Amino acid sequence: MATSNDLKNGMVLNIEGQLWAVIEFQHVKPGKGAAFVRSKLKNVMTGKVVDKTFNAGVKVETANVDKRNMTYLYNDGEGYIFMDGETFDQVSLNDATVGDAKNYLLENQEAVVAMHEGNPIYVELPASVVLEVTYTEPGLQGDRSSGGTKPATVETGLQIQVPLFLENGTKVRVDTRTGDYLGRVTE
Repeated sequence: MATSNDLKNGMVLNIEGQLWAVIEFQHVKPGKGAAFVRSKLKNVMTGKVVDKTFNAGVKVETANVDKRNMTYLYNDGEGYIFMDGETFDQVSLNDATVGDAKNYLLENQEAVVAMHEGNPIYVELPASVVLEVTYTEPGLQGDRSSGGTKPATVETGLQIQVPLFLENGTKVRVDTRTGDYLGRVTE
């Protein structure tokens, strides 16, 4: 148990039997009346985001979430197979648990799998990943970085917007939270 004053980003709460992750929170002390905590919560299972207000000092139930570093191995058609780096146990996660992370997963990539009471609840990726452009229309002479954008498909099948000058085979950095192109990667 914790109080609403103890809320932090990333904390997982158990509200009415459902798990909610704290995305944002703000302590508000109005000139008149009691203080309160305004928060934005994301349902861990469904991904639904809601705004919730707690009175200051109210007890909230925290969920015990175990975050494990795992390696993504492959997709067997029924699920995504991850391996725990310490115990070498393999876990199969379904599409709903992996969520949007599937658009950025490459074989042998490190990820954090959050577990609650032995059940996987979601996958956390780094803020950005490096992916190779597998298909995009060829650029034309005179295309510059400040020009515009064009669609490109990366090796995971995700389609993103990239600058006009990029070509097939180029490695790019992609934001895993928004799917935005962040820049070219030269190795």
